[in-house]
Amino acid sequence: MSQMLLELENVTKSYGSLDALKDVSFSVEKGEWVAIMGPSGSGKTTMMNIVGCMDKPSSGTVVLDGRDISRESPRSLTNIRRDTIGLIFQQFHLINYLTALENVMVAQYYHSLPDEAEAFEALKRVGLEERARHLPNQLSGGEQQRVCIARALINRPRLILADEPTGNLDEANEGKVLELLRELHQEGRTVIVVTHDPEVAEQARRTIVLEHGRVHEIRDNEKD
Repeated sequence: MSQMLLELENVTKSYGSLDALKDVSFSVEKGEWVAIMGPSGSGKTTMMNIVGCMDKPSSGTVVLDGRDISRESPRSLTNIRRDTIGLIFQQFHLINYLTALENVMVAQYYHSLPDEAEAFEALKRVGLEERARHLPNQLSGGEQQRVCIARALINRPRLILADEPTGNLDEANEGKVLELLRELHQEGRTVIVVTHDPEVAEQARRTIVLEHGRVHEIRDNEKD
């Protein structure tokens, strides 16, 4: 059985004459923590959209958990994303008129059946049990990001895909989010973090650096 959760081979994504990604190849092992870095315009967002089943490559193959998602229909991609991936966004994407608890339960609704007790436990895990009945505008940025993490975890995804998860946070809240990601990795989850922050990238086992839509470098991050 393959130890790879994600494999990209010669992936290109074109918009007219512009190649946002060009012949990108790399793989991610099950249980690995990988960071994707690069300057603005390097293809990081395009990469996340393809790996996150929100877009398809123009050419090349993307195999996620044994399925070639580059050949799946939009409906099938939606199901794969729902069942396999926990998405954490920089901009939170919480529903303003729902409480923190209800925002987590929305993810359950699309996956199976809402379970309030289970959703509450997810919020408790990220330290927000006392804020469960608060609306997003009653939460700090760091608290909103932790609601996003609880929402991403609720369906027990194989892959945690985080887009600049600390980009809008102060140093204290950045530390809390990184600690949660470390815990998830230690539990055996596969984690891919798209980031511009070298300190965040250093938490990962490997860093994949994109430049002008190509893989410029793949480096191991030495741990003490």
